[in-house]
Amino acid sequence: AMGLFDDLLKKLVRAQVQVFIISGNHDSPERLAFAAELIAYSGIHIAPVYDGTVRPVSVEDAYGPVNIYMLPFIRPAHVRGIFPEEEIGSYTDAVRTAVAHMEVRETQRNILLTHQFVTGAARTESEEIVVGGADNVDASVFGPFDYVALGHIHGPQHVGKESIRYCGTPLKYSFSEMRHRKSVTVLELGKKGTLGIRTRELTPLHEMREIKGTYAELTAKENYEGTAVEDHLRVILTDEEDVLDAASKLRVIYPHLMELRYDNRRTREGQEIA
Repeated sequence: AMGLFDDLLKKLVRAQVQVFIISGNHDSPERLAFAAELIAYSGIHIAPVYDGTVRPVSVEDAYGPVNIYMLPFIRPAHVRGIFPEEEIGSYTDAVRTAVAHMEVRETQRNILLTHQFVTGAARTESEEIVVGGADNVDASVFGPFDYVALGHIHGPQHVGKESIRYCGTPLKYSFSEMRHRKSVTVLELGKKGTLGIRTRELTPLHEMREIKGTYAELTAKENYEGTAVEDHLRVILTDEEDVLDAASKLRVIYPHLMELRYDNRRTREGQEIA
């Protein structure tokens, strides 16, 4: 994964594309930000560990500057330690405080990159769930920005309004995402107050899908020949008796089998709640 990421960055640098990267809740911000100032000379901008200061990177076009603010994933306890004089009891308070200290020039165009769960977004099984929705951030805290590019939620969607958007992940990371249409979000900024948003759909090398049937049906050559056997699969066997070492046997035909389940009288009875 790191090799693939490194290869992507090298190609973007060769194409002279400016790149902006923030850490998420599964990242080590210290590790990601190592040598960030040196790397910035090549046009790769990595958010440092949050210390209460977010310095925007400005890029220019025909309409003037666009200020890009990078706010990595933050928790209330972290922000409370930096601003002990502020009343910070929730994730919304934490992000609101961070934004307030950015001193955003609202007469210019401003973009925020951040990684939080914004209230109203549709989750999947892939994301880390905080009990009771304690990690919710209210979209109202993003008022000073013309566009908010969000990470954390895997399904592409906007929250509250079109200019607060999750691009979603480029690949499917759990079977709860099987029906997602993955894409890249393309933002086109005109003069202040003018923006266009569109998506470019992504086609994976191997799809994620589910197949169901008896062991005999799924291993019959006439049933699998000519199908995408190399897809990432959840296989549901309907045999009443468990098939000995079924996963290993099925992987001879379906090498990327990721999950094996049974749907039969025994499993259905086990799911009934008295």
